[in-house]
Amino acid sequence: MDRRRFLTLSALTPAAAVLATGDPAFAMPEGDGRSRPAGRHRFGFAADGSAFLLDGKPFQIRSGELHPARIPVQYWRHRIRMAKAMGINTIALYIMWNHIEERPGVFDFRTDRRDIARFIRLCQAEGMWVLLRPGPYVCAEWDLGGIPPYLLRHPDIRLRVGSAADPRYMAAVTRYYRQLVPRIRPLMAAHGGPVLMVQIENEYGSYGKDHAYLEELRQLWIDGGVPGPFYTQDGLWQVEINHTNVPGGAIGLSGGDAGAIAAARTAFPAAPVLAGEVYPGWLTHWGEPGFQGQDTDLSATLRAFMEGGLSFNLYMIHGGTNFGFFAGANANDQSGDYQADITSYDYCAPITEQGVATARYTAYRDLIARYLPSPPPKVPAPVPTLARAGHRALLPRPFASVWDNLPAPLPGDRTVEPRPMETYGQNSGFILYRKTLSGFTGGTLDIAWVHDYATVFVNGAYQGGFSRQNIPPALAERLRVTNNDRPLPLRTPAAAEDARLDIFVEGMGRTNYGHAMVDRKGILESVRLTGTGAPSGPLTGWEVFLLPMDERYVRSLRHRITDPGRPGLFFRCDLTLKRTGDTYLDMSGWSKGVVWVNGHNLGRYWEIGPQHRLYCPAPWLRRGRNEILIFDHHRTRAEPISFADTLG
Repeated sequence: MDRRRFLTLSALTPAAAVLATGDPAFAMPEGDGRSRPAGRHRFGFAADGSAFLLDGKPFQIRSGELHPARIPVQYWRHRIRMAKAMGINTIALYIMWNHIEERPGVFDFRTDRRDIARFIRLCQAEGMWVLLRPGPYVCAEWDLGGIPPYLLRHPDIRLRVGSAADPRYMAAVTRYYRQLVPRIRPLMAAHGGPVLMVQIENEYGSYGKDHAYLEELRQLWIDGGVPGPFYTQDGLWQVEINHTNVPGGAIGLSGGDAGAIAAARTAFPAAPVLAGEVYPGWLTHWGEPGFQGQDTDLSATLRAFMEGGLSFNLYMIHGGTNFGFFAGANANDQSGDYQADITSYDYCAPITEQGVATARYTAYRDLIARYLPSPPPKVPAPVPTLARAGHRALLPRPFASVWDNLPAPLPGDRTVEPRPMETYGQNSGFILYRKTLSGFTGGTLDIAWVHDYATVFVNGAYQGGFSRQNIPPALAERLRVTNNDRPLPLRTPAAAEDARLDIFVEGMGRTNYGHAMVDRKGILESVRLTGTGAPSGPLTGWEVFLLPMDERYVRSLRHRITDPGRPGLFFRCDLTLKRTGDTYLDMSGWSKGVVWVNGHNLGRYWEIGPQHRLYCPAPWLRRGRNEILIFDHHRTRAEPISFADTLG
């Protein structure tokens, strides 16, 4: 994406309850075969670049972007049908490489939200074409722009470069493509599938201009039996300056409108052009005053597309959710001004995070329909929710302490100096650095650098913390958390003694756009204590504990809290349901942490907002007992959790 602007339960009927649970009865019937893009088709370009052609006839791509990784599998068909009912005929989708290959050489194209081929076949069953955007880099406000963090274990790694610049990166890309391309080949339109075009990289003109790199990527597809058609995606200015299109390929424009398409056609008269990212909303960072993009109106832009028969893709038509630890971040090219993205990817899109048609959806649908030979399909019924008025708030109880659930430390020869989590093979979550200080008499803690949020303890007593992202001064003062990597004064003990220093670090979203993408998590370089009596020089000889807080770790938690007054607690409560439905957990009384429901990681919450409610889809709930688990950085006493049916 272009960054140039930097619960009444009884109210549900039994049938509605089945719809919301993901029960087999919820599986919608196959789409109308008469509208299905079945059989082999020829998709290509007019010789003069003036049009896209389907089976030799001009074809307008009316696309909406959906990301399978951000949508519960049980709702894939519903969201595709919602897009179709708005007058859309094509689905654009990113493939997040790091969601498919979390460990080197271990690929998962099958479980949960990773079955890309199944999603594409669902698009075809619903009579929809597909624009495929497979990376290796996608941006997308996704952690590291979709590139696997395991590559960051190399201290000098270079990303988004060709083999000549860094063969390690391209070797990993090649391994990924050799797994991916054979799965996509039978899904191309020429082989009877719905995929019209494959995008080569993503917005590379905003990053570099190494044409050999783009050609290496294109050739991997060709070698795998997919000769095209291809296209690239860039801002108009970037593609005009850097010429980051590929030979014989189409051009997608970020933020494009009818005027930008005309300008690109003038600059590249042989290439067909589409507005590849048209923004009906915008992304939101933690700490911003509200959800961004609420005032966007695309009516005039869409009208010009429809009147001119111009092709376009709405980014996003439905945003979905950054479940787990996959939300990304933005920073400047020196990695400063860090801003992590919120968990919700609602994007103020025409279809909300929960799948509801907004007023703009209706307006855009009516506008597009005026130019179509037949009306769009009926809008699907909304997925039922747990109404906010029908379920009382829950009060969780302390369940476990992270300090009583530490794994074995890493071997000491690997932790003489503190290193980022990627060095130790961890992709996301938390990491603890522990050091015994002999004869400690106080001092000031200076860390270079904390990525991204840390709490600090001496002999179990909370001292304060560090935040890479600026937080409001009043909150920083209340929590004794420093901004901008400023040193943290530690409380002076009554007498010199051996003291245990704990630095507990959360890695938040990795930078997903720009030249500061090598964004490692944890402590990057060194830790020092300064002041009278403090040890001089960098502190060495650490114990390091890896805490990915993945499903395995959460399942293995022991119900134990040795020190209930020490922050770093898990809280738990049970929710008993007669019927299920989509809901939002309101965490507005809490500080900063993560929520799991029945083992599913809903994502992060943070009191700085603007998001205070986390989306919980009905398929992740069950009739009867449900477990809600919360980890909070700062709270030692629980606050109530209430339920809502909207994001805010």
